[in-house]
Amino acid sequence: MIFLTFRQAGCLLLMAVFLGSPGWAAGAALPTTVDGRPVPSIAPMLDKVTPAVVNIAASGEVAVRRRPLFNDPFFDRFFNRRPNLQTRRIQSVGSGVIVNARKGYIITNNHVIANTRKIKVGLQDGRVLEAKLLGTDPATDVAVLQVPAKGLTAVKVIDTEKLRVGDFVVAIGNPFGLGQTVTSGIISALGRSGLGVGNYEDFIQTDASINEGNSGGALVNLRGELVGINSAIFARGGGSIGIGFAIPWNMVRAVMGQLIAHGKVRRGELGVASQDLNPDLANAFGLKNTDGAVIVEIQNGSMAAEAGLQAGDVVTEFNGRKIRHDADLRNAIGVLSVGEPIHLKIIRDGREMSVDTQVGRRIETVVHAGQLNERLTGAMFSDISANSPLYGRATGVLIAKVDNGSPAWRYGLRPGDLVVGANRMQTRNLDELKTAVAKSGRALMLKIRRGNGSVFILIQ
Repeated sequence: MIFLTFRQAGCLLLMAVFLGSPGWAAGAALPTTVDGRPVPSIAPMLDKVTPAVVNIAASGEVAVRRRPLFNDPFFDRFFNRRPNLQTRRIQSVGSGVIVNARKGYIITNNHVIANTRKIKVGLQDGRVLEAKLLGTDPATDVAVLQVPAKGLTAVKVIDTEKLRVGDFVVAIGNPFGLGQTVTSGIISALGRSGLGVGNYEDFIQTDASINEGNSGGALVNLRGELVGINSAIFARGGGSIGIGFAIPWNMVRAVMGQLIAHGKVRRGELGVASQDLNPDLANAFGLKNTDGAVIVEIQNGSMAAEAGLQAGDVVTEFNGRKIRHDADLRNAIGVLSVGEPIHLKIIRDGREMSVDTQVGRRIETVVHAGQLNERLTGAMFSDISANSPLYGRATGVLIAKVDNGSPAWRYGLRPGDLVVGANRMQTRNLDELKTAVAKSGRALMLKIRRGNGSVFILIQ
C-alpha cells in the first residue's frame, strides 16, 4: 500500500507550474480535473519509480554482557572473572533502491544491514526475496545487495553535479516499517559534511520528510531520476523536523563498482593533509575568494610528493570538479581506487598550475595487537593514514578493528580509539608504541583518546 504525503499546499502549486510545462505534459498523461481545471499530481512519475524502491528486513546476532550494571571491563579484571557474554538477536528495517534490474543490484545504507546475516527484500508487487550482500563501505554508509533478477524495475539516475538548491525532490521509503511512503520537498543545501555518519560526507540536505526506516530509500527529482540515497536525519526527538540527508548518486556510483568486484572499497591515497581556505589564509596567499583546499603537509614517498605538490598549494579543481573546501578534496580522493588518474588545478604563489598524477597505494603500517601483547589479541593497530580525516590533526596509534568478544574487546578497546600513550610514554606512531610495550612488564597501561575525552585502560 502506498501512502502519499504532501506537507504543503504551496509546494503543490509551485509544482503545478513545473508539471504543466510542455516537456512534462509530453511524458505523462494529464491528471484529473476539478471544476474544469487540471489538478497537479506526481502520480504518473511515481507509477514508474516506486517499483524500484524496496523494503528491507535484516536480522542477526551480536554479543552482549549479561550484567548491564557492570558493563565495564574493570569489574571483570578486578574480580578475576570471565566477561559472561551472551548473544542478542537484532532486527533492522530499512529501504533499498534497485539500480540494475538485469543483474538484481540494490543499493542501501551500510547501517541498515550492519551486523546482520539474513536479509529479506520486499518488492512492491508483494514478492519477498532473500538478498545476498555483495559489499559494504562504512566510510560512505553504502552497501550493495543482489537478488534474483526476474521481473525487476530499476530507477533512472542523474549526474548529481547538476543539482541546485531549490530543486524539487521526492523521498520514497519504508518509514517505521509502515510500508512504502512518499514525501516531497526541495533540496535545501548541497555538500553538507561533518555529520559524523561516515568518513566521507557530501550530503544533499532536503526538507522532504525522512524518518526511521527511510534509510536506504530513494530521493528522486520530478522526472523520477535518482538523486541520492536517504541516509540520515537531524532530529531532537527521534522524528523528522525537516532536515534530512541523502548520499549523492555520484558518490554511490563511485564506490558501487568496487563493492561489487571486491566486497569493499580498495582506497588509495594522494598523500596530502589539507584544510579549508579561510579568509585570513586567502588574504595571505593573495587570493580573491575562499574556494579551495590548502595543502598543509605532504607525505614522504607519496604520489603527491612525486608529482611535486607542495605545502601551501591551494587545490581548486579535482578531475574537473570544483573544490570548495577540504571535505571536497578528501571525498574526491576517498572514492577512487589505486591507479586511477588525478588531474588537479592548483594555485601556487598566485599562479594557476595543472598537476597530473594518480591515486597511490596507502603508505601505512598495520599490526595485529596480539603480536605486541597477547592480552590485546583481536585488535588491529595502525598509523594514521594520510587519507584519514585525522591526518595532520591528531597523533597516536589508531585502533582500526576490534573483534567482538576478543581479549582486546573485553579490556575495553574499541574501533576508532587512539592510543596516545603507554606506561606514561607518548605514542605518536606504531614505532613508539612498540617501544613502550617492549619496555613494559606484566602490566601495560594505555592512554586512550575516545571522542573528546581520554581514558586509561590497564592491561594485566
